[in-house]
Amino acid sequence: MPGPLLENRVAVVTGAAQGIGYAIAERFLAEGARIVLGDLDSDTVTKAAAALGGPDTAIGVRCDVTNAEDVDALLQAALDTYGGLDVMVNNAGITRDATMRTMTEDQFDQVISVHLKGTWNGTRKAAAIMRERKRGAIVNLSSLSGKVGMIGQTNYSAAKAGIVGLSKAAAKEVAHHGVRINAIQPGLIRTAMTEAMPEKAWAGKMAEIPMGRAGEVDEIASVALFLASDLSSYMTGTVLEVTGGRLM
Repeated sequence: MPGPLLENRVAVVTGAAQGIGYAIAERFLAEGARIVLGDLDSDTVTKAAAALGGPDTAIGVRCDVTNAEDVDALLQAALDTYGGLDVMVNNAGITRDATMRTMTEDQFDQVISVHLKGTWNGTRKAAAIMRERKRGAIVNLSSLSGKVGMIGQTNYSAAKAGIVGLSKAAAKEVAHHGVRINAIQPGLIRTAMTEAMPEKAWAGKMAEIPMGRAGEVDEIASVALFLASDLSSYMTGTVLEVTGGRLM
């Protein structure tokens, strides 16, 4: 029988203190990886790492992904603590939803900065390390909103569409160095954030899903595991929709 899919590998996951990021970290750990969790909230990410087993298997590092020096420190923590960097998951994100008429420049800039610049920082910094080692997998979290656009999300939709273009361009730059870069576009996933939306909005989104249900964070984690592991060894520059068939 083959061993765990990420045995003896080191993975960094941003936005990992809760939700999809935490589920990815948990799944990677179960498959043999050692994890560095990055998050803006220092206390929360420290507690999340402790819940995953503590420093033998997981550490938490405060990281503002819009700050290149913070991202450098996050990746250096992986190198210093576990001796390598094999997988990078750029998952950190925020929402500042508003119609285009009422959205402020600050709300637009914040979302673009965290999602798009943050993913660019994580991708370029991780790729620089991985290319020297001639291997590595980077997984970027986009969104269905980046494919079709959502009302009240001109900032978020623009950022998530940008992540697709960024991932494809970066994948072409580093493929010959043995580094793979792929993206995931989740649809409606059951998290604390989505469950807080108004019932009418939830029902409207559910009506668009052929499978008739919202996705679970574990279902995103499974796809991230596939892209991080050698199961997807001949895939780069791809975008996988995990949407239950919504808006296909």
